[in-house]
Amino acid sequence: MIRPTGIDHLVLRARDAQSLADFYIAVLGCTLERRRNDLGLIQLRAGASLIDLVDVNGKLGREGGAAPGPEARNLDHFCLRIEPFDGEAIRAFLAARGFEPGEIARRFGAEGEGPSIYVRDPEGNTVELKGPAGA
Repeated sequence: MIRPTGIDHLVLRARDAQSLADFYIAVLGCTLERRRNDLGLIQLRAGASLIDLVDVNGKLGREGGAAPGPEARNLDHFCLRIEPFDGEAIRAFLAARGFEPGEIARRFGAEGEGPSIYVRDPEGNTVELKGPAGA
């Protein structure tokens, strides 16, 4: 039987992988795990998970077809669990860096219902920032 225990990694195809890496590192607090320039791949650490950024013009990216955009997104959104979660402070932090955060709303996630905020990264991918259930 297969029993998932969490998200190992997700892959985002990007027109500007370095700009995305800068956003996930400087704004969302991820760290650089490794870089494979020969593949056009940047891997970022997000807690126990990885976010892989694949340049659409690199070896891996060319295999995926057209670049992502408003009419051809790679996914609807993905969610990063944030601890501690101070919704107003997170919104102010994002806005101060030129990103337009969504409202703080209660949404259901892996741990149950809790606060979350949506924000779009520089390539238009929607990222949900999720607080603890019951908060």
